[in-house]
Amino acid sequence: MKKSIQQRGVAAVELALLLPVLLFIVFGITEFGRALYAYNTLVKNTRDAARYYAAQQAGNPPAKETEIKNMTVYGNTAGTGSPLAPGLTTTMVTLCDSVSCPGTHQSQGAAPVVNLVTVTITGYSFQSFVPFVTANLSSIPFADISTTMKGNL
Repeated sequence: MKKSIQQRGVAAVELALLLPVLLFIVFGITEFGRALYAYNTLVKNTRDAARYYAAQQAGNPPAKETEIKNMTVYGNTAGTGSPLAPGLTTTMVTLCDSVSCPGTHQSQGAAPVVNLVTVTITGYSFQSFVPFVTANLSSIPFADISTTMKGNL
């Protein structure tokens, strides 16, 4: 059975109509996956830094705070290399322990006193490679990401 001349281009027209929608879906899934990966990277960074922070004594000197912030951003205490998440800086990292935040991080009353340490990343925005997929936004702001652990006294 021969196809008529009118039917020969139907598949090409259907592809031309559906291709933009399919590409939009593929790029959306890809960017969503990248955003989840970035979020998980930040969570892991706060956990590693909180673990390092918990091993320090309460009321760290500024040099130790710099090391902890570097651990959060770069994955090492020296602050060498590139940030583990694009756009992450040490100014986005806040630290709390029983000395710097006594109202929330130290149990009041009789001994034993528990020293909690918290590492928080505030103000991080995920940068999209394909901004038209993220509803005309070039970045997606994340909520604060923090980890709290029991630290040394």
